[in-house]
Amino acid sequence: MAASRRSQAEYDRRMHAVVDYIDRHLDQKLDLETLAGVAHFSPFHFHRLFGALMGEPLGDYLRRRRLEIAAIRMRSQDRVAVLDIALGVGFGSAEAFTRAFRTRFGCSPTEWRKRKPDQVRRKMDQVSRKPDQASSAARRNNAGSPSKELTMKVSIIERNPVHVVYMRHTGAYGPQISEFWMKTVAPWMETNHLMGRDRFGISLDDPIVTKPAQCRYDACVASAEGEVLSGNAQRKVIPGGKYACLAYEGTGAEIGAYWDSLLRDWLPKSGLQLDARPFFEHYPVDGRYNPKTGSFTCNICVPVASL
Repeated sequence: MAASRRSQAEYDRRMHAVVDYIDRHLDQKLDLETLAGVAHFSPFHFHRLFGALMGEPLGDYLRRRRLEIAAIRMRSQDRVAVLDIALGVGFGSAEAFTRAFRTRFGCSPTEWRKRKPDQVRRKMDQVSRKPDQASSAARRNNAGSPSKELTMKVSIIERNPVHVVYMRHTGAYGPQISEFWMKTVAPWMETNHLMGRDRFGISLDDPIVTKPAQCRYDACVASAEGEVLSGNAQRKVIPGGKYACLAYEGTGAEIGAYWDSLLRDWLPKSGLQLDARPFFEHYPVDGRYNPKTGSFTCNICVPVASL
């Protein structure tokens, strides 16, 4: 049994490494041989394993991630040309990108860019209603935000890289994330004496463009490289560099509106753009939480670079 768990843990570690590599290199050629090398599997075996473990063929996964990242950038970087966004996620031409984008989202990239978030959600519901009505409803619940611009004080800071250990949740965002922290992550932290450390929540997908069942979230805890811990958690480094940072205080139900306003309203006016590093929420050791109201404090961190 112990050997079986070690084997499963090794497969999990390798697949996590591959999907992280894909997200960081979408602008490059991602062929089977390269990704198999990241996973340390033969190309023949890797192709079969990826489909079995991830639930979709490698080619479908790559196309989906490229289009989802492009859709996010189209919403938040309105001064960047469609061709530049297409090239930035690995498409060879604006024409090929536009065809694939229309197939995935039911409209052209230019039309997508002009729509407000509520219009985007309605269009996504129309595209996916027949095969997945439940997912459409969940997307509305998890990604809702007001149409008016929120008042926010955003700081530009330099962050150092942070070594973390993490557990991944795959599924709809919202109350499920809080439940994941409380019922799965917190007991594991207590067992490994990890309480009293900085924590990070990394939402790897945007529920407006990714089906809820495919949304990934990493619950991370600061951990020195090489620290021995029990359980089947993974390791990675949250990259350092320049981040736009918003100090947030509120509930889990409200935070999505601030994320959306930060990307929709603040970023296009900032003279900055997103890069390939992940977004995350930083929960410092001295952060506050009110169990009666569910209100908490954290820092919303978005990686930025010069436009």
